[in-house]
Amino acid sequence: MFLECLAKHVPNIYSAEMDPLLEKQEEMVQAAILYPLECYLFGEDPDIFLEKLQQSGTSQLCGKVFKGGETTYSCRDCAVDPTCVLCIDCFQNSIHKNHRYKMHSSTGGGFCDCGDTEAWKAGPLCTKHEPGASEIMEHSRRVFPSVIKYIVDMLIWEEEKELPLEEKVDSYYCVLFNDEHHSYDHVIYSLQRALGCELGEAQLHTTAIDKEGRRAVKAGHYASCQEAKEEIKRHSENVSQRPLHVEVLHADVMAHQKFALRLGSWLNKLMSYSSDFRQIFCQVCLKEEAGSEKPCFISKLMLWDAKLHKGARKVLHELIFSSFFMEMEYKKLFAVEFVKYYKALQKEYISDDHDRVLSVTALSVQMFTVPTLARHLIEEQNVITTITETLLEVLPEYLDKNDKFNFQGYSQDKLNRVYAVIYDLRYVLVSKPTVWTDRLRERFLEGFVSFLRILTCMQGMEEIKRQIGQHIEVDPDWEAAIAIQMQLKNILLMFQEWCACDEELLLRSYRECHKAVMRCSTNGRSREKTVFHLCGHTLESRPYRVSADPVSIHLPLSRTLAGLHVRLSKTGEEFQVELLVEYPLRCLVLVAQVAAEMWRRNGLSLISQVFYYQDVKCREEMYDKDIIMLQIGASLMDPNQFLLLILQRYELADAFKKIKPTKDQQYNVLIEEMLQILIYVVGERYVPGISNVTKEDVIMREIIHLLCIEPMAHSAITKSLPENENNETGLENVIDKVATFKKPGVSGHGVYELKDECLKEFNMFFYHYTKTQHSKVSSVRFTLKALPPPPPPDFSPAFSNVVRILNCDVMMHILRTLLQRAVELETHLWTEAMIQMVWLALALFYFSLCKGMGSSALNAVNVLMLLEKLKRVPQLEAQKDTVNWILQLPEISLFSYCKTQSTQDKEKAERKRKAEAARLHRQKIMAQMSALQRNFIETHKLLIQMVILYLCHFWSYSISSAVDYSRIVLGPKRGPSVIEKEVLTCILCQEEQEVKLESAAMVLSACVQKSTALTQDRSRILELSGDPLFMHPDLPCGTHTGSCGHVMHAACWQKYFEAMQLNFRQRLHVEQIFDLENGEYLCPLCKSLCNTVIPIIPLQAQKINSFQQQGNRELTKYSSSIKEMLILFATTIYRVGLKVAPNEADSRIPMMTWSTCAFTIQCIGKVGAVLSFPSLYWEDAVDLQPSSVSSAYNHLYLFHLTTLAHIVQIVISSATGRCVFMLQFLNILAQFLKNNVLTPLDIPGWLVWDCVKTGIMPYLRCAALFFHYLLGVSPPEELLQVSEEGQFKALCSYLSLPTNLFLLFHEYWDTLFILLIALIFIILIIVLFHLPRYPRKRNRLIDLPEDYSCLLNQASQFKCPRSSDDEQKHPVLCLFCGAMLCSQNTCCQELVNGEELGACTSHALQCGAGVCVFLKIRECKVVLIEGKTRGCLYPAPYLDEYGETDPGLKRGNPLHLCWERYRKLHLLWQQHCIIEEIARSQETNQIFFGFNWQLL
Repeated sequence: MFLECLAKHVPNIYSAEMDPLLEKQEEMVQAAILYPLECYLFGEDPDIFLEKLQQSGTSQLCGKVFKGGETTYSCRDCAVDPTCVLCIDCFQNSIHKNHRYKMHSSTGGGFCDCGDTEAWKAGPLCTKHEPGASEIMEHSRRVFPSVIKYIVDMLIWEEEKELPLEEKVDSYYCVLFNDEHHSYDHVIYSLQRALGCELGEAQLHTTAIDKEGRRAVKAGHYASCQEAKEEIKRHSENVSQRPLHVEVLHADVMAHQKFALRLGSWLNKLMSYSSDFRQIFCQVCLKEEAGSEKPCFISKLMLWDAKLHKGARKVLHELIFSSFFMEMEYKKLFAVEFVKYYKALQKEYISDDHDRVLSVTALSVQMFTVPTLARHLIEEQNVITTITETLLEVLPEYLDKNDKFNFQGYSQDKLNRVYAVIYDLRYVLVSKPTVWTDRLRERFLEGFVSFLRILTCMQGMEEIKRQIGQHIEVDPDWEAAIAIQMQLKNILLMFQEWCACDEELLLRSYRECHKAVMRCSTNGRSREKTVFHLCGHTLESRPYRVSADPVSIHLPLSRTLAGLHVRLSKTGEEFQVELLVEYPLRCLVLVAQVAAEMWRRNGLSLISQVFYYQDVKCREEMYDKDIIMLQIGASLMDPNQFLLLILQRYELADAFKKIKPTKDQQYNVLIEEMLQILIYVVGERYVPGISNVTKEDVIMREIIHLLCIEPMAHSAITKSLPENENNETGLENVIDKVATFKKPGVSGHGVYELKDECLKEFNMFFYHYTKTQHSKVSSVRFTLKALPPPPPPDFSPAFSNVVRILNCDVMMHILRTLLQRAVELETHLWTEAMIQMVWLALALFYFSLCKGMGSSALNAVNVLMLLEKLKRVPQLEAQKDTVNWILQLPEISLFSYCKTQSTQDKEKAERKRKAEAARLHRQKIMAQMSALQRNFIETHKLLIQMVILYLCHFWSYSISSAVDYSRIVLGPKRGPSVIEKEVLTCILCQEEQEVKLESAAMVLSACVQKSTALTQDRSRILELSGDPLFMHPDLPCGTHTGSCGHVMHAACWQKYFEAMQLNFRQRLHVEQIFDLENGEYLCPLCKSLCNTVIPIIPLQAQKINSFQQQGNRELTKYSSSIKEMLILFATTIYRVGLKVAPNEADSRIPMMTWSTCAFTIQCIGKVGAVLSFPSLYWEDAVDLQPSSVSSAYNHLYLFHLTTLAHIVQIVISSATGRCVFMLQFLNILAQFLKNNVLTPLDIPGWLVWDCVKTGIMPYLRCAALFFHYLLGVSPPEELLQVSEEGQFKALCSYLSLPTNLFLLFHEYWDTLFILLIALIFIILIIVLFHLPRYPRKRNRLIDLPEDYSCLLNQASQFKCPRSSDDEQKHPVLCLFCGAMLCSQNTCCQELVNGEELGACTSHALQCGAGVCVFLKIRECKVVLIEGKTRGCLYPAPYLDEYGETDPGLKRGNPLHLCWERYRKLHLLWQQHCIIEEIARSQETNQIFFGFNWQLL
C-alpha cells in the first residue's frame, strides 16, 4: 500500500523539476502522503499527539547539528577534550558560561554534546535538557522498515534497477552534479556554451548545483538529454581538468529520489519527538537479513555516501546525528559498523572530491573521542590497528624500493585527505585509560606495533646528499614529509604517554621500538671500522661523513625510543648505544653544517627543513628528542668515547690534534655548533625524567627566555610554546608567576613583562633560541651577559653519568686548545662565541663539583692558568667580569686565591683614593660659586629691587589691559586682522616660497567626499535634489572637504599627477587603489587619498577706521595660477557633490562651494579649522566694492537677523516648546491679533533661557570659526576655557552679541515684528512635519553589547530575508544604523545602475553615501567600505582578557568591548578619515588579485 501510494503521487508532485514551485510541492506532499502517514503512525491528529508528547518531557541530549559558520563553545575547565562543544542556547543555560571557555566557528557537521556525560567532567546538562519520559509508538515498527527501505533503494540507485509498481514514460532529465574542481564561472561558461542558455539562467543553475549538489539543466527525450550531457562534458573538459559530472536520469527516478530526501527530513524531525522513535529506527537500520552477507541499511548508506550528491549527504548525516548519536547503546553499535567498513570508507573519501564535512568519515570524531566508546573499539574492534593499516594502504604509491616514504611529486589534495586518517588516530588516543585490562593492553600493543611500521617507513626517508660543484637545479618537494611530521607530533607524544600509564606495557613497547630501530640501523652497514686516537683514548667506528654521505632529517623511530627511554625508570637492557646515538647525531651535524653554509648548493628546501626541525611546531619530536638521545648516549657510554664520536661526526678530529693555520671560517662555525650541543647535553635538564622537574617548570623556563627578548602579547607567547593533544600550552597556569601584564592603550595590544626576580634564570645559550632570537637577546639583554649562568637542576639517577664528560681528558683537551688559541691571539682560529661557551662549560663544571661530582680541579689547572692570561686579551675586554667570576669560584680557584685577593685589594684602594679626591675638588668649586653669588647680591642690591618692582608693575598693567581689551570680529568695532608673513615649503621640491596673491599658487592636498555624518534621520532615502542651494534640515547628506595639510607648488603637484597617470598606463595589469580618471591620487608624503587641491590665499588687511581711502580702493589682483586652482577646487566640489560631469560654467558651482564650507564647519565642531576658505570670498566679476565700514555693518546686521531666526527655531523645536510653548504661543498670538495686547507666556523664564543657551552654542562655535578664518581677527583667549559659561560669554563678545540674547528682539522689534510673525507661522507649520530639534543630536556609532557572545547569539538567530533555506549566512552588522545584512551571498545581491552589488555595498550607498563601517560577526572583523571598489579590514573593538583582538575567532577566548577602541573607530568616522584609512591599508597590503568589494 505504501509503495502504491508513492507510485501514484510522487511523480505528479515532482513533475516540474526544471522550474519547481517549492511551496506548492510541499503542500501536496503534506496533504497526499505525510499527513495520512502521521495519522496512521500516531493514531490521532499529529498536532494533538505532539502536544501530549511535549508535556511528557524533553530529551536529555541536545543533538543540535551545527551548520557551517555557526558558533560553538568549548569549556576549557570541564570538557574532556576540545571536540566537546555546546550550541549557543545550551551554553547560555549552563554552568560553563562562568568558566574559562573558547568560541569557534563550526565548519559544519558536528552536533551539540549537551547531555553527554562522557563529554564533560562537570555540568553535562544545561537547564533545558533535564531527564523526561515519552510514550511508545506501536505503529512505528511497521512503518519505519518500509520508509527506510524506500529511502535506501532510492538513494542507492543503479541504472539497471526498475521502479516498483510503475510504468516508465519517455521523460528524462540531464542532471549536472557538483564537484570541487571546477570554478563557479567555469560551470556558468560551460552551461552557456553547451545549452545556449542566458547568463541569468546559467547562474541560477550553478547556484542551485552549489547549494544542493545537483540540478536538472535540461528536460526531454533520452536522446536529447544524452546529447546535452556530451556537450557539457566537451565544453567543461580541458588539459588540466576532467569534465563535469553529468548523468541522464529518468524523470520518475528524480522524483522518487527527491521525495526520499523529503522522507529523510521527516524522519529527522520525528527522531526529536521521542527516544522510542530513535530506538526503533536504529533497530531497523542495524538489522541484517537472515542468511545474507549483505550489510545492513545504515552500512549500505555509509558505503554509498561518496556517490551521493551534497543534498542527500546532508540529510543522511543529520538523520544519523538525530538518531544513533542520541542513544548511547546504538551509538556504540553504529561505531562498530563504522569501524568494520573503516578502510573502505576512507578510501572512498580519499578518491572523492567533496569537502570532509560532507563525508560520512567526518562522523568519526563523534565516536572516537568518547572515552568508553574508544576503549570498547580498541578492545573489541582493534581500531588502532585498523587505522594504521588504512594509513599504510592509502599511501603505497609513495613507497620507494627500500620501503621508505618519498613524497616527490605528491598530490596535496590527496595528502590533505590522508590527514583525516591521522586525525582519527589522534581522536582515539586523546583520553588515556585509568584502568588497564589484559585485552586492552594486548590490543594497544598490537596497534602500537602496527604504528611502528608507519614510523619504519618514515625512518630515514627522503635522504639528501651534499651538492658539490654545481647548484641543484630544482628544489625537491619537502613540504609533505614535514607536514606529516607535524600531524604525527601529538600522536607520538600520546603513544608515549599511553605506554607510560602501565609499567609492563611501557617495557614491552620499549623493546618493540628498540627492535624496530635496530632493524633500520643495521641495514647497509658493511663498511670496515676505522680507529681514531686522541689524548690517549681510542674510538673504533664505521666511517661516515655527513658532508659526503646521504643523511635524513626524519628519524621518528629513534625519537620515539628516546621518549620511551626517558619515561622508563630502568631499562635493564643491553644494546649498542653507539648505534642508537648515530642517526640523531648525524642530524645535528647536518644542522651545524647548514649553519656553516656548507650546503648552500642544495637550495632552499634544506634550509626550510632545518627551520621546521627547530621550530616550535616540530621540535618536541625532532630537535629536542635528538638532544635527549645524545644525553642517553652520554649517560651510557664512556665520556671520552662519546666525545671522540662527536668530534669525528662533526669532522673536527684534525682541528684538535694540532693547530691548523687555516682561515676557513666553516671550522669556527662547526666548533661553535659542537660546543653548543655539548653544553645542551650537559646543561639542558628541564625535561621530566631527565631531571626532577615538572611540566610547569619547563613552561616557566620557556616563558622566561621568551620575555627576556622583549615584552610579548599573550598570543605571541602562545604561538611560541608547544601545544599538547588538547591544543593547550599550560601558559595560563604559570604566566602570573614570572610576568606582569601591561594593559593596552587605544591601539596595540596588552603585553607581558618579565619580573625582575626571574632574570636570574636567564641563560644566554638557551637551546630553543633561534639564531635571530639569540642575536636579538644579545643586543637587548646586553647587561645580562655578565650575569652568571643559572645552576641547572640535578640529573635523575639514570642520567647522572652525563656530567662525567665535563671532567674527562678529551673535554679538557678541547677547552685548553681553544683557550690557548685565544691567548696566542690567532684570531682566525677562535671567536668570542667560542670563548663564551668555554666559560659556560666551566660554569657547568663548577656546578657539578658543588653537586658532588668529585674534585677534579687538578685536571683543570692548565685551563685556569690560561683564563688568567685571557684577562689581558683586549678582544675579550667585555668578558672580563665573567672570567673574574669563574676564577673566584671557591672550588676552582684554590691555587690562585691569595694572588687574586691582593690584586683586588690594591685596585679597590686606588679607586677609593680617586673618588675622595674628586669629592674634595667638587666641594671647593661649589664654595667659590656660592661666595661670588653673595658678593654680587650685596653689591647690586638697589638695582635688583628696582628691576623686581618694574616687572611687577608691568605684569599688573598687562593683566588689567588684557581684561579690559575685547577682541571683536563683527561690526564697526571689529578688531584688527592678524597678518603674518607665511613662508611654506613644498613637500615635492623642498623649496620655500612666501604666500602672495601675485605669486604662483601653493596648494594643499585635499579630499572632497559625500557624508552622512550629520544626518538626523537615517531612514531617509538619499536622493539628489534638483536644487542643491538649500539643504534639508535633517542634513541627510552633505559634501565634506578635508585636507592632510601637506603643501605643494601647484606646478609641482601637476607634474606629480601627470607622472602618476603615465605610470598607471604602463602598469595596466596592476590593480590601482585610486581612480585617476576622477582626479584621485595619493598624497606624496602621507599617502592619504585625495581628489583635489585647495589653493592657499593670504588674508588681506582691512582698515575700517580710515575714511580717506573708501572711494579710491583698487580691486585685488590674483595670479592666473591661483585662479586656475580655485576653479579646479570648486569644480571638484560640484562634480563630487552632485555626481555629475564637471562643468565650469554651471551656475550652481558657487553655491555648492559655500554649501561645502557650511557642512565642513559643522562637522569640525570644536576641533580643526577650515583651510583656505577665505579664497571663496573673492569674486573677480564684481566691480562694486563697498566700503569697509558699510560691509562691517552689513555683516553684523545679517548675522543678528540669522541669530534671531535660529533662536525662534530652538525655542519652538525644543522638547519644551513642542508641547507647551506652541499651544500657548498660538493662543497669545490670537489674542494679540484680536486686541493688539501681548500677554506673557506661562513658562518659566529660566527654562526658556536654558533651552536657548544650550541650543545656540554649536551655532555660535561654527560662526566664530567661519568669521575667524574669513576675516583673520584673533579670538579671545577665554575660548580655551573648559566651562560652558566662560565659552558662551567669550563667543558673544567675539561675535558682537549681547550676553542676554533676548535683547536682540528688543533692539530689532520694530523692524522684525512682521517678519517674525511670518517666520513663526512658517516654523509652526514645519513643526507639524517634524522639524528637527536644536541643538542637533551628535551622531554616534550604534551601541554594542559588552559581551561578544550576545552578538554571536544575535547572528545565530539571523535569517536572510530573501532566502528560505536554512543555510548559515555571513551576517554583518552596520555600525551606522544597526541593520543586520546577509553578506557575500548571491541571494541578497542587488542590481544598481546595471551593476551587481552585494548587500553591504548597496547598503553603504544609502546609509553612508558609499562610506560605511560593518562588523563581520562570525569573524570578529570590522570592514571599512568606500564606494564599490575599495575597502579594508580593521581591528574589531572587542578584546580578550589579554588585550588582543581575535580575527576569525581562532584563539576562541571570551571577548569584551573596549570602549576606547570603539571611540577611536567612532572618531575615524566623524573626522571623515575612513577613506584615508582604506587607502593607507591598501597601499601597505598591495596584492595582484584583490578582494571583490563590489559583491560584499
